[in-house]
Order: sequence, then structure tokens, then C-alpha cells
Amino acid sequence: MAAAGKRFKALEKQVDHDRTYTLAEAVTLVKSMANAKFDETIEMHFRLGIDPRHSDQQVRSTVLMPHGLGKTVRVLIFAEGEDTRLAEQAGADVVASDEIIGRIQKENWLEFDAALAVPSMMAKVSRIGRILGPRGLMPNPKTGTVVEAADLGRAVQELKAGRLEFRNDKTGNVHVQVGKASFDAQRLIENSQAVFDALNRIKPTAVKGIYIKKLVMCSTMSPGLRLDITSFGSGAAAPGSSAAD
Repeated sequence: MAAAGKRFKALEKQVDHDRTYTLAEAVTLVKSMANAKFDETIEMHFRLGIDPRHSDQQVRSTVLMPHGLGKTVRVLIFAEGEDTRLAEQAGADVVASDEIIGRIQKENWLEFDAALAVPSMMAKVSRIGRILGPRGLMPNPKTGTVVEAADLGRAVQELKAGRLEFRNDKTGNVHVQVGKASFDAQRLIENSQAVFDALNRIKPTAVKGIYIKKLVMCSTMSPGLRLDITSFGSGAAAPGSSAAD
């Protein structure tokens, strides 16, 4: 593991690792520490009390961020035939049929940020699932990314406005972006609250005891701040959630 640089060590001195920060405190401090030469991304990292080896303890959903994510989202739609016209009208940046699917399969072409598919295309899209899946780009009915052609306009609009998909990794953690350092504090607070609420709502029934074991906020280049989960709004103190390690 590489040694921390001078800038990171200086930022570490601003963090009290023996305390938990309220959401508002964390947002203010993280914004002040995001002083790199680019607009850093603000992130939240959840440590969950799930066993990811069990299918009934998987966590996966989407959330529509109230203030977006501060970036342009390139949307690809898997469609063919008459649905191609509807996909173009919906605002797709790329409409993918056999040619694009072949390019993804052979060249690992992934010049897009989000993908939708009409149901009739899923048999073909499944052939590139091993490429799309690990990158969070595989359309899935459970996350609202497999939609009827008539609903493509709404789905594209939501993705471009900041609909975020999240899922647990193999260690039971969830990592999400909540905006940019250039966002004002209130926008970051409201985006963070939206993510927290969405995660709380889908607690697997098979999970017993503490669900959210630890929550950390940081920017791209800053150390993490441990959050007091009870400082979140509605749903923050739900049974099975804790700020304890």
C-alpha cells in the first residue's frame, strides 16, 4: 500500500477519528477538504450487516437523486426494429442493436454511463452480461432498466436527471456517489438523505440485528469521516440500524 502524501496527511489532521459526525458536519468538513485541482466527487460508503453469500441478503436498488450527480450521463438503449425510432425519440445517446452488441463483445466498447433495454432485446443482451454486469451496466427489470418502449422517455429522463443504481459488493459494503464538491451543502445533504432512505427501505428480511453497521463520507482525495447514523432524518433511527461498529 502506497504511503500517504503530504496533502493527505495534512487533511487527516482535520479529522477526529474518535468521534462520529452529523450529516451536516460531515458535509461541511468534506467540502472544505476537497481542495484538489478538479471537482471532487463526494461519496458515502456503507458497511452492512448482511451475508452477501446468501441470495436472500442481497441489497440492490435505485434512487432518484434530488439534485443529480453533477455529471452528464450518456444513455445507451438496446433496441431494434420499430423500437429504434422510439429509443431515439426518448433521447438515447446510443441505440444499440446487433452491431453495437458485437462491438461490446469483441472490443469491450463501453462508451456510455447507463444502459436500458426493451424486453425483446434481453436474449441478445444476456450474451454480454459478463462484460456489463461487473460494471453495473447490465439492464435488469428489478432496477427499472428493462422497460417497455413506450416508457423509454421517462426512463431516459430519470437517468439523465440522476437516477443512481447501487448494490452491495462481495464483502457486504455499498459505495455510492452523492454529488460533487461544488454542490452547496444543502444539495449534498438532501442527496445523502435520499440514498440513506432508499437503502433503509430495502433491508432484507433475512438480516437480523444491525443492518447499517458503519457509514463513512469522503471526497475523491480526502480521508473518511464516520457518520452518526441517528443524525439522518426520517428512517435514520430505524430498528436494526446503528452507528456502532
